[in-house]
Amino acid sequence: MASRHIVLASAALLLVLLLLGVAVAVLFPPPPAGAAARKVLVLGFDGMDPNLLGQLIAAGQMPNFAALAQRGDLSPLQTITPPQSPVAWASVITGMDPGGTGIFDFIHRDPKKMTPYLSTSRVEEPKHVLNLGSWVLPLDAGKVEQLRHGEAFWQILDRHGIPATVLKMPSNFPPVETDSFTLSGMGTPDVKGTYGTFHVYTDDPVLLNATVSGGEVHKVTLAEGRFAGLLPGPPNTMRKGKPSTTVPFTAYVDPERDVVRIDLGDEKLLLARGEWSKWVAVDFDLVPFVAGVHGIVRFHLTSAHPRLKLYASPVNMDPTSPALPISTPEEFSAEIAAAMGKFYTQGMPEDTKALSAGALDDDGFMRQAAIIQDEEERMLDFALERFQEGFLFVYFSSSDQVAHVMWRAMDPQHPMWKPALGSAHGDAIAQIYRGLDRALGKALAKAGPDALVLVISDHGFAPFYREVHLNTWLKDQGYLVLTDDALESRTEFFNHVDWGRTRAYAMGLNGLYINRRGREAWGIVDPGAEADALMDELEGKLLALTDHATGSRAIAKLYRASRIYHGLYVGESPDFLVGYARTYRSSDKSALGSLARPVIQDRLDTWSGDHLMETEAVPGIILANRKLAAGSRGLTDIAPTILEAFGIPKSEAMSGRSLLERTDAGGN
Repeated sequence: MASRHIVLASAALLLVLLLLGVAVAVLFPPPPAGAAARKVLVLGFDGMDPNLLGQLIAAGQMPNFAALAQRGDLSPLQTITPPQSPVAWASVITGMDPGGTGIFDFIHRDPKKMTPYLSTSRVEEPKHVLNLGSWVLPLDAGKVEQLRHGEAFWQILDRHGIPATVLKMPSNFPPVETDSFTLSGMGTPDVKGTYGTFHVYTDDPVLLNATVSGGEVHKVTLAEGRFAGLLPGPPNTMRKGKPSTTVPFTAYVDPERDVVRIDLGDEKLLLARGEWSKWVAVDFDLVPFVAGVHGIVRFHLTSAHPRLKLYASPVNMDPTSPALPISTPEEFSAEIAAAMGKFYTQGMPEDTKALSAGALDDDGFMRQAAIIQDEEERMLDFALERFQEGFLFVYFSSSDQVAHVMWRAMDPQHPMWKPALGSAHGDAIAQIYRGLDRALGKALAKAGPDALVLVISDHGFAPFYREVHLNTWLKDQGYLVLTDDALESRTEFFNHVDWGRTRAYAMGLNGLYINRRGREAWGIVDPGAEADALMDELEGKLLALTDHATGSRAIAKLYRASRIYHGLYVGESPDFLVGYARTYRSSDKSALGSLARPVIQDRLDTWSGDHLMETEAVPGIILANRKLAAGSRGLTDIAPTILEAFGIPKSEAMSGRSLLERTDAGGN
């Protein structure tokens, strides 16, 4: 069971490559065996799935992948536990598992307060301030702190004089100190300090009365065909109460056509239905006569009639003058913008939350994904022009985000599938993959025959049909207790949990914790024999958890952190990492400490594909322009492989191995 999905994926890829035969020309010869490389190029395609890739190669839609795989090496790549992007990329960066990186989930919990927080970074405000009337003046500097532990492989390259460029690497905000040229990726906030807060201006009563996650809905009342709007920015920490800063704009709605004009500062933007604006610069003033926070925003007109839906993207930090550190050296982000124009600096720019809320429709979302993929491809072009020697990494995000929300368009078995949706967007994921094949072709043409080229993805993908409210199950089984059962539907962030009687709780998308005495603030379970017995009991019950609607087991595997992790931070991890069965996943509510019913239900949301399941069910891929060492291949092997390519031994902290090791006397 543990390796079945990797075996299937391997077989699918092998069949595709055999079908290609020997007709593919020797377009991309491998570097000489045994020689240290002058150039190593790695492309990170988030969420690229071996089964989907194999199908597209077989259909002739991925010619660069097919040609390179024929001459080199293509196989599934074992992902990390749990298979979440920030966890996985942290292991790519360091060559360590989560016990060494300290990144276990998108969401961690503070055991002293029992509250959730984002796992990869933390912004701290100044500790000392001077209050003058309504003003709050800082007397020392605040700081933004990266929470990932472990040395990045490019910091090791620094010490050996190897020049490196690392563009949009996830789990690297703020960027670590380095001599390399780096730009932060996933985990980089917008100007509000969130992972992305969109705004929609509307007179649609359905949207106005909806519960919206990840954005703000602003009611519009048209007067003579226009309205005055405010675009919210960061909180003004220089004012008491930290009121939101705003920038005003005026929108004029054409009375007959689906067209809106937006006047914002000196900009006049004319948008027809379905159109996206260019990037618009916005400045948020904190203190009079002092430069404020610089941002950039895009508008999209979802509709003007019969109901207005005008979308504004999360306000991104302006790469020419970011409010927080996003690159090394500091001016590098401005240099990129000077070469290719302004770009999304927000770590996960595809606005899946706006799609789920109805602020964007499917067409608008896919146009945004195309804009983002074009930006990433132009960023690759910029980097390739500079790439003469050393190391280059470029990351692409849309293969992950589009698969999350458009799986429902290609899968008739999904509860959200509709024939019209399938007809309009059934090819959406394949469209993104074809763009990545084009990017690979560019990279191969520029890298030259002496470069080592790798393509990696951090995990694969699966359908997400059914969601599990794990905290509700824990309550029903008596492991999680509320102060009053009547408050169940009002429980958020564990606000009504009776910790003095609670023995276990779920936090994050894969984490399950024992309420341990001495670790949690109100822990009641003694560490040692009592905790071990409780874990045995939970494991037996959870592995037997059956979805009565389907007759299937909802959880395939429970991973004990103490058995699979190594390093200084194992004690900070969840006690269990829950490996949901393929097609199942934790509900969003449970991940943040809420309860809902029934315990297992259909996933009725645009977020319809996922990978937060049993690790073995969702491997990523690795593609190389040379044969790699035999045996298992995993994410922790990537950093040692990059170092080995330059003749540098891996660090003692790295648990992976080099995939360039000699497998026989004949060479690599």
